[in-house]
Amino acid sequence: MTFMEKRRRPGKPECCGYPISIFFIVVNEFCERFSYYGMRAVLVLYFRYFLRWDDDLATTIYHTFVALCYLTPILGAVIADSWLGKFKTIVSLSVVYCIGQVVMAVSSIHDITDTDRDGTPDNLSLHIALSMVGLLLIALGTGGIKPCVAAFGGDQFEDHQEKQRSTFFSIFYLSINAGSLLSTLITPILRSQECGIHTKQQCYPLAFGVPAALMVVALIVFIVGKGMYVMDTPKGNVLLQVMKCIGFAIKNRFKKRGKQYPKREHWMDWAEDKYDKLLIAQVKMVLKVMFLYIPLPMFWALFDQQGSRWTLQATTMNGNFGAFNIEPDQMQIVNPILIVIMVPIMDNLVYPLIKKCHVNLTPLRRITIGMLLAALAFVAAALLQIQIDKTLPKFPSSSQSQVKFLNLESRDLAVSVSGQQPFNASGDYLTFDGDSFTVSVAGGNPVMTNFLKGARQTVLFNAAGILETLQDLKQKPEQGVNDIKFVNGFRSPLNISTKSQTLGFIAPLKVSNNTSVRQGKTDFSIANAAGEMCSYTMQLGFGSSYTVLIPSNFSFGTNCGENIKETENIEPNTVHMAWQVIQYFLMTCGEVMFSVTGLDFSYAQAPSNMKSVLQAGWLLTVAVGNVIVLIVAEAGTLRDQWAEYVLFASLLVAVSIIFSIMAYFYTYIDPAEIEAKFIEHEPEDKEKKDIEMTKRDSVSSEVKQTKI
Repeated sequence: MTFMEKRRRPGKPECCGYPISIFFIVVNEFCERFSYYGMRAVLVLYFRYFLRWDDDLATTIYHTFVALCYLTPILGAVIADSWLGKFKTIVSLSVVYCIGQVVMAVSSIHDITDTDRDGTPDNLSLHIALSMVGLLLIALGTGGIKPCVAAFGGDQFEDHQEKQRSTFFSIFYLSINAGSLLSTLITPILRSQECGIHTKQQCYPLAFGVPAALMVVALIVFIVGKGMYVMDTPKGNVLLQVMKCIGFAIKNRFKKRGKQYPKREHWMDWAEDKYDKLLIAQVKMVLKVMFLYIPLPMFWALFDQQGSRWTLQATTMNGNFGAFNIEPDQMQIVNPILIVIMVPIMDNLVYPLIKKCHVNLTPLRRITIGMLLAALAFVAAALLQIQIDKTLPKFPSSSQSQVKFLNLESRDLAVSVSGQQPFNASGDYLTFDGDSFTVSVAGGNPVMTNFLKGARQTVLFNAAGILETLQDLKQKPEQGVNDIKFVNGFRSPLNISTKSQTLGFIAPLKVSNNTSVRQGKTDFSIANAAGEMCSYTMQLGFGSSYTVLIPSNFSFGTNCGENIKETENIEPNTVHMAWQVIQYFLMTCGEVMFSVTGLDFSYAQAPSNMKSVLQAGWLLTVAVGNVIVLIVAEAGTLRDQWAEYVLFASLLVAVSIIFSIMAYFYTYIDPAEIEAKFIEHEPEDKEKKDIEMTKRDSVSSEVKQTKI
């Protein structure tokens, strides 16, 4: 057996030419990606509506978490290559991962503490502390195993199985996107369910619990396959070797500054006193590519806002697609669906057509176009946000009050405010400057009334005068639900309920608590103490608010609902979620041209034994991009969301211009050719040279488009 032939590993079972061990790795990856993306899909809404953080803080913590997930791969690579090996690293960090997911599920159980009437836990500090611990463990787990799993799968193949190895990476890529797609579809449905012992609210424990269970399954499946794996012992971390070489070059450069030392062609040449020329040449190639990475984080700053700002934008939109409703966090599923569609279209149709038109679309030009498409996606998001803002109610300023007068009588009664012309209550809000007014009803004695500045109020009155003043919402109902309250103008108490909740008995001339009702047809049952029943139906949209008046002439019978009057406080969302598909389409096209091309370019331009170094560098750009988002979210003073979208788009366009200039001066290289020059002159034995030559191009042929 020559050294060019792969050493075979006896006793490892195969099926159709493939190691059976890869089955366990693929299933593990599917379950892990389901766990990660499922948890992440509902995370920003958990921050916003369970922990009650505002949009900016929810966005900041979300992107801090994502940044940590892409910083920890460096730690995982060091542990695997220098200490534990890939298998033990995956197992140990998966245990940490599982614990983190379980802690997140426990943190979202609202019944572990008392809750207010709106479902907010009284002891929020406990939930916040558990959530932060869970997210830190998850970031360590998912990031730590990220650089290990794919490489461990590649280790299962021998050199004569190059075709099977390539197919494995395609299946591996498919498992990633399948896990992402299914989890983004399922976990928002789980979140939208109601659960709880003492109080019912959205079921975040289930939305986090199912991903936790899938992560446990991923760990068990991976461990079961242990006896079939090929496990190489750690051989030292290349990343650490590169960093030491760079550090020595910098240190030596400043140590030996002076005329007695000859100048070097490249500053890395100062490392020749300690390191061989082959390693230095490889480091030069890596640094050349890493320099191009500097502008790239700006793309990820926009890309990862699909799970934060774009999801929050969807909460103010209409998700009724006819046969089904789409939850705001489910819109993220558009991205993996479009990826599966767009990747083969770009590879098999768009790029070949461009090539036939004799257009030289180099990898760096593709990356530039990808960034511009992402910027265009944010322009689309800004235009959509402007349309959404036009449909929002005009709430009062801090010096104004908005008042609606609601007549509980079955006949018209004129109202006069501070000597103005009398008017009949129409159900519309009137805006007043100031806070103290005299109000008279039907020519009766005027009554001094205070209207709260900056508030919306409903004044209930009948022939006897003003009965009560209600505080109305001055913002859209959360998560697209509808806010309903009933006013009993009837002569006896009424019990009002739906299939899932009871508003309780409402005394005459009194009002019920605000009740959150989901979109669609809702039947309200109205009953009196004698047991008489009336069914009243409302067809509700998304994000509306109504005050429903049961008037004094209400009666039970066949047409009992005819006299019931609905007054609209906040109109439902009118801009449809389908409009978000435009920005998702542009962003996905940008992702395909940017991410897939970037990975392929990086591997093609990297030395044979430093592919993992550039992979770590690529993941680092994702982390830095998320740091950019949290800085803008915290430091930004833009009041309008559309303006923030335009700001991000403008920044990315500026970065694209800088990158295109850097790309213009970049010279493409052949790493194998450069390495061959040094290998030929190295006084190493023939065996080592043969092995190096066979490994040189193996990894670049395996690079597949990956949802990182």
